[in-house]
Amino acid sequence: MGMDVLGGVNRIIGPNRGAIDFPPEFKWLNTSEPLSAGKLRGQVVVLDFWTYCCINCMHMLPVLAKIEDAYKDKPVAVIGVHSAKFPNEQRPENIQEAVRRYEMRHPVIVDEDRRLWKAFGASAWPTIVVLGPDWRVQYKRAGEVPFSELDGAVESVLIDRRYEGMLAKGPLKLSVPKTAAGGVLSYPGKMSLSPDEARFAISDSNHNRILIVETASGRVVDAVGSGARGLRDGGFAECTFFRPQGVLWLGSGTVYVADTENHALREVDLEARTVKTIAGDGTQGPYQPFEYSGLGAKTRLSSPWDLAYHRHKLLVAMAGLHQIWAYDIGTGTIYPFGGSGMENIFDGPLTNAQFAQPSGLSINADNDHMYVADSEVSGVRSIDLKGRFVSTLVGSGLFKFGYKDGTFYEARMQHPLGVAAIGDKIYVADTYNSAIRVIDVAHDSVSTVIGSPGSKSFCKFGEGGCDTLGLYEPSDVKASRNGRTLYVVDTNNHLVRTFSFDDFMLRTLALRERD
Repeated sequence: MGMDVLGGVNRIIGPNRGAIDFPPEFKWLNTSEPLSAGKLRGQVVVLDFWTYCCINCMHMLPVLAKIEDAYKDKPVAVIGVHSAKFPNEQRPENIQEAVRRYEMRHPVIVDEDRRLWKAFGASAWPTIVVLGPDWRVQYKRAGEVPFSELDGAVESVLIDRRYEGMLAKGPLKLSVPKTAAGGVLSYPGKMSLSPDEARFAISDSNHNRILIVETASGRVVDAVGSGARGLRDGGFAECTFFRPQGVLWLGSGTVYVADTENHALREVDLEARTVKTIAGDGTQGPYQPFEYSGLGAKTRLSSPWDLAYHRHKLLVAMAGLHQIWAYDIGTGTIYPFGGSGMENIFDGPLTNAQFAQPSGLSINADNDHMYVADSEVSGVRSIDLKGRFVSTLVGSGLFKFGYKDGTFYEARMQHPLGVAAIGDKIYVADTYNSAIRVIDVAHDSVSTVIGSPGSKSFCKFGEGGCDTLGLYEPSDVKASRNGRTLYVVDTNNHLVRTFSFDDFMLRTLALRERD
């Protein structure tokens, strides 16, 4: 990440020292009216250049929320400038879904072709810019910014400009459009089948809970979590989560949870109907060297996104650190397992290999390999668990993505989040292509099972029929033991879908809350 902190130095950017304004043709989200430099005159403006795939951008959202709360009665306005990385992220309707998913309270402008990004000299996701009430840049920094630093920058501008009489009397009054209430699920993240496949656990992420569901009927047999946002252990009705993602059903009565925005791992005891935290304390943690090994209760994590089980250990896709970690169930210790922490695609021994926001894990016990949905390089990686070596099946770079079937070398994906390995097949939730792809390891090929480029309302399975409703940014896929059925977490449709290889039909599993 680059860094450019201007401190108290005033700077006007733009041609002929003129102020940059928001292009009037750009679309605004999360506000009832478009904004301009004129409307914001007298306000201290915090611009957040972000893209919704980016884990570092997600880490900034709580910081920005704290700024909004701290200055709610003062002339301070936070504005998101969505400068897309992936083609899928350029669509306003997809950005709107991300705004809803992350429950953002501030206005967001759709930065077409990154014009504002270039004009303000943004250099990485995220980049934070603070403008004075005269629209002069007072502070700029690329990367995650601590609250204390951003708070100090905003407060400094307020003090200086109040003395100069340049501030508005109060905050800008804006209304945020209300969204319609959802159904049983709200932006579900991941799922895990029980050993007998009679039930599954699913992370009902934006309802801050885990649901236990009958696979055949869709009946919800238990809800884990009160629905409130928080990190609280205890009984099912009182415990709390914060946008959990990965779930792992282990044995007959235990479900492990990657409680993503709590930066924690949780253990659900289905018989005792209790939840306890086994790693993390709710605060985002730093990179740890490979020599590190500490008790889970005393170690801070960073956006754990998915889980897998291997030889008495939970393997954790630590998306926020671009690594795989391991939690020893017997000793309660946790430590880095794979990935140097550098964000890229680089093969080699576990300690030297590089991942880029790993978000999905699946182990094939037959060949002792774990497969990783490596989202920011739009790839699928393979870890030889015996040889402790990382190789790449699909993917070739941080900015190489698309939608193409073919050989491993030819194939392109777009920000995949989920994988399911069974036999010589690896099914992939190719999230930003709104598709399910299959990697055939035996034949070095990638093909599409469900999906069609550029559409969320059309599905193509070759022979056979399909629902009129296609997938919309699915986050996970699981396969039945016999390989005849796929279960898909259809995130932006707030649904669970099933696909049968017997009739090539995509169906919706209608979930029913408990009576």
